[in-house]
Amino acid sequence: MKTIKGLMAGAATAALMTGAASAQDLTVGYFLEWPMPFEYAKAEGLYEEAMGVEINWVSFDTGTAMSAAMASGDVQLSVSQGVPPFVVAASAGQDLQILDVAVSYADNDNCVVAEALEIDKDSADELAGKKVAVPLGTAAHYGFLKQMDHFGVDISGMEIVDMAPPDGAAAIAQGSVDMACGWGGSLRRMKEHGNVLLTGAEKEELGILVFDVTSGPAGWVAENSDLVAQFLKVTADANAMWADEANQSMMLPVIAKDAGMDEDATAETLATFVFPTVEDQLTEKWLGGGAQEFMKGVADVFVAAGSIDAALDSYADAVNTGPLEAASGM
Repeated sequence: MKTIKGLMAGAATAALMTGAASAQDLTVGYFLEWPMPFEYAKAEGLYEEAMGVEINWVSFDTGTAMSAAMASGDVQLSVSQGVPPFVVAASAGQDLQILDVAVSYADNDNCVVAEALEIDKDSADELAGKKVAVPLGTAAHYGFLKQMDHFGVDISGMEIVDMAPPDGAAAIAQGSVDMACGWGGSLRRMKEHGNVLLTGAEKEELGILVFDVTSGPAGWVAENSDLVAQFLKVTADANAMWADEANQSMMLPVIAKDAGMDEDATAETLATFVFPTVEDQLTEKWLGGGAQEFMKGVADVFVAAGSIDAALDSYADAVNTGPLEAASGM
């Protein structure tokens, strides 16, 4: 099994680089085919208007790539980074901080078994020895490990291939893998060629929470806390706009175009997303303690699976609610 120790080593090395960026040269990472209300604000220039800076938006395939870009100083903020890739980087010594809860989406991140195998949750033990496409160090990887543990499938006997979700979707379509894991548009394409083992609700019952965060390098955030608060405020306002159904017909085409999707697929995806309010995010369930505890659980699972060498004793310092609290008062 290819592990993510190499990714950790790279993150730890890159974390030694200062890479400080000027507030006037802000680069923000995000995902294509991952439609969210912030993309309306992005497309309409609302971030630049509120913050008074030019923003360069860069798309990524995985959250691990976001971590590397933030470590090198090429990216200052990442929107909707998965918690597992964040945990991998933090465990490697990269000084990143979670700044908000971007989205919760238990039904939009999963693993799909090729239809030809006719394997479901009642016959999951038949996955032993099978070939699986997994984007290592991501939420999908964590979900895969937890599901296999739940079904008693020994992953050491499986052939696990590190593939970004678009590549995994292509591989299962071609019949070159038995199972593929991913999210968003890639997951929808995977499901055209197979079935999931557990629904989002069933995964949550097993403690497989699936949520993304806005993250950034701690040093840069400390130097630009007001700017970060303004960024989070625009995001929160966009989420509030979307929560009002009266705005959705106006916002949907803009979000779809920015995400590189058609409107039907965008609406279908957004229907599986939950965008917690700032007030909710600051509660115990999320950034008031729940996220920190969840990160420790993710890290311990990765250590047990041999994917990372060690977990931090605590991930409390990996959450900075200061900018979000400031945003709530704007």
